[in-house]
Amino acid sequence: MKLTHSALAVTVFALSFSVWADDMPGMKMDGTGGSSASSAQVASAEGTIKAINHEKHSVTIAHGAVPAVQWPPMTMAFSVTENQINGLQVGDKVSFSFSQPAGKATIVSIKK
Repeated sequence: MKLTHSALAVTVFALSFSVWADDMPGMKMDGTGGSSASSAQVASAEGTIKAINHEKHSVTIAHGAVPAVQWPPMTMAFSVTENQINGLQVGDKVSFSFSQPAGKATIVSIKK
């Protein structure tokens, strides 16, 4: 009986964390920001380039808050084309716009 109660308590405790994790305000990574906008919505931000990976076609940017998608300031990688990153270097301050087709943050435009 004691084992059953312990197992039940551990299960309830574990499930409460998964419910809490599903409801983390300010961290909507699906691009919808909790609204009815589509995931192809384009949002704009400013930041500093922290890394460029030509092989993976990605650029890592430390950016400010993005209210359009309810993101706090963070550093993250975005998909880019080779043409978009030509002439950019680590440390450059940039303005950029991005969308999230299929949940993957993809640069639409970027400039120093």
